[in-house]
Amino acid sequence: MPISRLAECINETEEDIARSGLIAPIVGHVGDGNFHVMVLMDRDDPKQIEATEAFVARLNMRAIAMDGTCTGEHGVGQGKIAFLPHELGAGVDFMRSIKQALDPDNIMNPGKVLPLRA
Repeated sequence: MPISRLAECINETEEDIARSGLIAPIVGHVGDGNFHVMVLMDRDDPKQIEATEAFVARLNMRAIAMDGTCTGEHGVGQGKIAFLPHELGAGVDFMRSIKQALDPDNIMNPGKVLPLRA
């Protein structure tokens, strides 16, 4: 997250957490623009899972809309694959073509980071 938008993003995220009814503390090393939301949920409660997934989607899109990234410093992760096209646009296709050139048999982490084409 650009430092200039960090406070705004954290404030909006705190408001979103309050509206959603989730328990989700925020931690981070904000000096470099990174913050993390640790959503606590009951994995056996479909309503909490749905609320958490919706919140995480809003959080990722909020970060992208504020010129931040959905990836953070830890990389993409399987849960954020769907947000890459929103952030990188056609860059994802370019990345996929490089992967195809280097791994034509798709044996190195198939479906990870770059989703397989539908």
